[in-house]
Amino acid sequence: MEQTFAIIKPDAVAKNQIGDILAVTEAAGFKIKAMQMTHMTRKMAEGFYGVHRERPFFGELVEFMTEGPCVLLCLEREDAVAKWRETMGATNPANAAEGTIRKRFAESVGRNCAHGSDSKENAAIELAFFFAGNTLV
Repeated sequence: MEQTFAIIKPDAVAKNQIGDILAVTEAAGFKIKAMQMTHMTRKMAEGFYGVHRERPFFGELVEFMTEGPCVLLCLEREDAVAKWRETMGATNPANAAEGTIRKRFAESVGRNCAHGSDSKENAAIELAFFFAGNTLV
């Protein structure tokens, strides 16, 4: 079994879509191995999204991710990274496949309701960033 990292972002939390997104997640065959609600500080968001520091959207992304609480998830299933990205859908909800999380719940490219690791290596890094010191079962 493979694990991946996911975030239900502040826009979806503010619209009370946590349960709906978790239902889609479980229906797609994922087991929720760890879950935590947190309100990211600026330092946390800047650290987590540091790979985008030089991109023009970095400041807007940090503001967005610190505007309210989000839900951090460790998800598990076979081929978890690829399957989660498929379940989320394209970053731009206008381009996302019908039935995907972003097609159903996202507002825009910038407010796209969910995050998912893009590789097994990044999943391990991202899980350790937020679940450091916790035992993931």
